[in-house]
Amino acid sequence: MERTEIEDKVRNFLIEELEIEPKNIFPDAKLKDDMGIDSLDFVDIVVIVEKNFGFKIKAEEMAGVDTFSKFCDYIEKKIS
Repeated sequence: MERTEIEDKVRNFLIEELEIEPKNIFPDAKLKDDMGIDSLDFVDIVVIVEKNFGFKIKAEEMAGVDTFSKFCDYIEKKIS
């Protein structure tokens, strides 16, 4: 899967499932501060990622993943 396809899928589920404003989704956007993702949203993200990309997110692997770009990097590494 190409990087652009990963970014598009992530952007789409953030907008559609979590109702995040498209203007708040950009490469350096902070997941918590800019997008307003909280711990309850993260539970939804775990389910959505498993459904869309076929793997389970492990909390310990998410340390340091704080921006949209880093989140896409994480997904890209897991599915490569």
